Amino acid sequence: MSGMEVESFEKFGPQYFNYITTTANEKRPITLAKIVGVFRIGFRNTLTNSANKQDLLVVENLFYNRKISQKFDLKGSMRNRLVNTSGKREEELVLLDENLLKLSVDSPLYIRPHSKTVLKTAITSDSQFLSNNLVMDYSLIVGLDEINQELVVGIIDYIRTFTWDKKLEMVFKSSGLMGGHGKMPTVVSPQLYRSRFLEAMERYFLHVPDQWSGLGKGEI
Repeated sequence: MSGMEVESFEKFGPQYFNYITTTANEKRPITLAKIVGVFRIGFRNTLTNSANKQDLLVVENLFYNRKISQKFDLKGSMRNRLVNTSGKREEELVLLDENLLKLSVDSPLYIRPHSKTVLKTAITSDSQFLSNNLVMDYSLIVGLDEINQELVVGIIDYIRTFTWDKKLEMVFKSSGLMGGHGKMPTVVSPQLYRSRFLEAMERYFLHVPDQWSGLGKGEI
């Protein structure tokens, strides 16, 4: 963790643990990858007497003990979100938003209606919590478990808050000086980031109608 990330976590950490406790007590769905711990490792060179330290944030491994065939890191942005896959093995790649949309032409990410409802409920609540705490630039990591035929999802990289350097980056990218062909910059305000994130996730995951679809709407 950088010094700025440590400073952000000191402010964000108590709110995070309160949120995790509340969702667990109320048995609400959640997609935030759990923080296992924060550690500071220090050592001293006995020859030079110089000291160094490193702050580490340990987060749960969502793909532990699973056979993941494809991985995606999704932010809801179409700016510089394409990975060149030529000459690389599929299991080594972490694909981005534009890769997903290209693949979805032939192989969309279909999920059952109740699964999409749970996913939408969780990311709506989680992203609102992050936005309230001025957190942005997070991703939804998605893995295709080919053995269990499941999608494994979780929100990661949610430590950095909307600090002055991010504000400056947003203004600079919005000016068009870094290209982007008129696309919205990756770095935007927490509120706008959340709105774009939710809209994209709604498009990315398509539900397959089941025997319950249409009930309650006057259909038989």
